[in-house]
Amino acid sequence: MSVSPSSAAEGCLDLAPVAEDFSAYIIAGAVSSDPDKFARETEGRTPAQGIQDGVDAEQLGFRRVLISERWDLKLADVILAGIAARTTRLELVTGIIVPTTRHPWAVAALGATMQSCFGPRFVLGLGRGENGAFRGMGIEMTKFSAMVDSARITRRLWAGESVAYDGQLGHFDALQAHETYHGAQPPIWIAGFCHEKGAKVAAAAFDGVILPPMITPEATAAAVARIRSSCERIDRDPRSIRIVQPVVTAPEMDEFEARSISAGRLVTYLQYPYYGDVLATANGWDPSIVQKMREHPQLTTAPRVGDLTFHRHQMVEGPGSVIPWSWVLDCSAIGSVDECVTSLQRFIDAGADEVTTYGSTPRQNDVLIEAWRKRPQAQQ
Repeated sequence: MSVSPSSAAEGCLDLAPVAEDFSAYIIAGAVSSDPDKFARETEGRTPAQGIQDGVDAEQLGFRRVLISERWDLKLADVILAGIAARTTRLELVTGIIVPTTRHPWAVAALGATMQSCFGPRFVLGLGRGENGAFRGMGIEMTKFSAMVDSARITRRLWAGESVAYDGQLGHFDALQAHETYHGAQPPIWIAGFCHEKGAKVAAAAFDGVILPPMITPEATAAAVARIRSSCERIDRDPRSIRIVQPVVTAPEMDEFEARSISAGRLVTYLQYPYYGDVLATANGWDPSIVQKMREHPQLTTAPRVGDLTFHRHQMVEGPGSVIPWSWVLDCSAIGSVDECVTSLQRFIDAGADEVTTYGSTPRQNDVLIEAWRKRPQAQQ
């Protein structure tokens, strides 16, 4: 979805040209209402700072911002609405919300309300969630079949249809929106690794895919191949589904901060037996090294799982030191601006249509987006 700037945006001299294939995740990590809690931007953000990050993203020329929810101070719809009210052309993505955390009526109402308030620049990003995060909360991880149900129900509600349904998302005889948005429906994307089942679901019911951060270009290419093959099997044009790859970016950052948002973050992913194993397998990483990291005393003696006990920067020298730096470099964009541009381009060459920053703020990537727009491939 490409949105032309409004007359207000066109008259605003401080807006950089939009980079159509470059976006930004905001608040990609810890969140707090206390602005004094975090010493560095990459350690965490407040919701208010996240809104400002979105405003910065538009000024710098990022195409869109994405935000993943946490059920405390990071409701995607609230923060994206705050950003939308202060911007004019920036696209806004829930990257992601989990269907089993909302009634289908609320999911559809979110998209319709955002479009009605701020114009056609909303993207509804959905994901299955993770069993460990939901344990004890009474929320089920969304089944693949329910992901398809969610997308189809949402589109029918946007069209003003009455929907009867009995499944994981609820039980209702005649669900219907009494008022609808009189314009284009928002795109609906799915987030995940897109292995065989996920790729089939993406091809069957979604307009785009958000792949996980911290995967290698080879893993990106494999996911792209699965998605395109699934599209071809149902006679869908593979070019009709947009594939977005989040990448940790640390241009010109000092070594400690770069390691914190990359190696430190990787510890938080690999520590979980299910998700960490899937990630390591997708990247072709040695499982014995992953297990050695999990057995580091800092993690085994923690009262709770590592990332709920320590901040990322507190795990860099401990379990983070077990992770080969080559792993980190292969799935991130770290170093000089030119090195970061080269690293990001690998994911476009692997088949992604778009890359997004992850782990750092838009302002921390100001020189990177400028260089990205000027790279030779952008001029072709």
